[in-house]
Amino acid sequence: MTDSSVYPPAIEPAELIWRDGQPESARFGDVYFSRDNGLEETRYVFLNHNALPDRFKGVPRRGAFVIAETGFGTGLNFLAAWQAWRANRPDNGSVLHFVSAERYPLTPDDLKRALDLWPELAPLAAELLASYPPLVRGTHRLVLDEGRVRLTLYFGDVLDAWRDLSFIADAWFLDGFAPALNPDMWLDHAIALIRGHSKPGTTLATFTAVGRIRRALESEGFEMRKTPGYGRKRDMIAGALPVSAGNPAPIRPESVAIIGAGIAGTLLARNLASRGIAVTLIDAEENAGAAASGNLQGATYVKLGVEFNTQTELALSALTFSQRAYEPYRGRYWHPTGLLQLAWNAQEQDRQARFLERNRYPEQVLFPVDASTASTLAGTPLTAGGLWFPNNGWLSPAEVCRDLARHPLIDGRFSTRVERLMPCNGKWHLSSCNGADIIVDSVVLAAGHKTPELIPLRGEYRFKPIRGQVTQIPEAAIRPPKAVICGQKYLNPCHNGVAVTGATFDLHNNDPCVTERGNAENVDQLRAMLPALFREDEHPVELEGRVGFRCTTHDYQPVAGMMEDCNGHALEGVYLLTGLGSKGLTYAPLLAEYVADTLTGQPACLSATLARSVRPDRMCRSRSG
Repeated sequence: MTDSSVYPPAIEPAELIWRDGQPESARFGDVYFSRDNGLEETRYVFLNHNALPDRFKGVPRRGAFVIAETGFGTGLNFLAAWQAWRANRPDNGSVLHFVSAERYPLTPDDLKRALDLWPELAPLAAELLASYPPLVRGTHRLVLDEGRVRLTLYFGDVLDAWRDLSFIADAWFLDGFAPALNPDMWLDHAIALIRGHSKPGTTLATFTAVGRIRRALESEGFEMRKTPGYGRKRDMIAGALPVSAGNPAPIRPESVAIIGAGIAGTLLARNLASRGIAVTLIDAEENAGAAASGNLQGATYVKLGVEFNTQTELALSALTFSQRAYEPYRGRYWHPTGLLQLAWNAQEQDRQARFLERNRYPEQVLFPVDASTASTLAGTPLTAGGLWFPNNGWLSPAEVCRDLARHPLIDGRFSTRVERLMPCNGKWHLSSCNGADIIVDSVVLAAGHKTPELIPLRGEYRFKPIRGQVTQIPEAAIRPPKAVICGQKYLNPCHNGVAVTGATFDLHNNDPCVTERGNAENVDQLRAMLPALFREDEHPVELEGRVGFRCTTHDYQPVAGMMEDCNGHALEGVYLLTGLGSKGLTYAPLLAEYVADTLTGQPACLSATLARSVRPDRMCRSRSG
């Protein structure tokens, strides 16, 4: 096979040599950790010389501590920091963020073999391995320890990572291999970027004591000292940026209102609550997940582009993050049955051929299948093959929404229709017909196609609603699949006697009622796509369905982040999370994580490039044309 470096988005894994059970880098000819005791070396060099145990104890309520690292390697440094965080952190909603870059990531098998060397870290290693991302370039966010630890893992060049990621470190682990063996890691430019991600009081430590590294750090303002190294290493260096008098503490909201209790709003509410933020969750319906997120079934699906551009990268990031986010619901509301993107006509066959020719994806993400294999995997007769996504599946979205909304820090205000948002004395006042104003520090509009009615900039932002009707097919009428099938329509496996298919795409139809015409359209197109699906002796006449309204944008990309007016002025404290279209179940987990990062001032899970692609001000009429 052609080297994966030629084709996106795959990235070359590390080449390891195992000597006496210890991993070495074949590329750099250096060890990953000390042969004497790698864990104790990590604790000595990085934890102790950054004074982490004591500093962890001082993290404020709802605060965050950010560690950045120049080489993830086996993840040993991360696990040691996580273990220390667990032992020393205050139980007050604080979060440990660990940001790390790795150009040559270990395969899952190599990572497990390396971490098996440390039995005391086994529970943490198992959780890391369960969430370890596929080996594709870019930014991966792993949410661990029930949200108490967040790992931002960048697969790619370290210089690209520090240019593209948004964070300010409290402490640096300047790891990676020896400077003489890996000189790019220690370029002056890299050290300048490290300074750019630091603040007064940021500390750092590194194995090396090379003079040019120490001098380069000092030239960027770090006060450095040489200190005894670990084991057979004579010296190492550590240092810090001098602390300025009266460094301002970061401002974090005490309270947030989220308008809209669909999948996006409830994911964000639970995300913020896990970070210790009090949330008022508001919806006009009687319960969470009652509007567009109220279908019996919904597939987690994206259509990856033939060209690996920003849009495709966002879709892939959302897809893999959603799989990890829904994992706690496996077997209840989340069913990762696998998903077939069917090559259902000549045009789609050609598109998939070009996609496979120009891209390399790990089989953990997708792989091509012929008609015979597709029929076996999907569990129903098929006349075409396609792309198989082994870790995709379907969700019971309303059940997930209701579960997410149950948290001590989430105050659900249902059957409440917000009529107006008004700023007053640094707060936002939300007026409704139900009584007294709701007063909060920040507000997030996640109300789907109703969002434009709430934006406090009348007429400046544009969105469009698109009606979608799904149809429930009785199990007895079909040869039901055991996996999700997507093409001209999608079809889910049967659940409680029905399989949901759809949805129509009714751009100029505002009718909220189910129509026979909509059901007929869904069934006719499903028959055309899957001619062997329906049993000849079954002819369902009266079909049940459901109507929802998608909120879409002019470029069909989602919207997430702080609002600006059309003159570029920030609307402090007002955020949007909407425009997810028909892919809301897939995009919502990642974008809720991003909005929560932005609200709390914590490291962003999106690169700068992806963050720009979802900026709300794209929707300003004067900018979007």
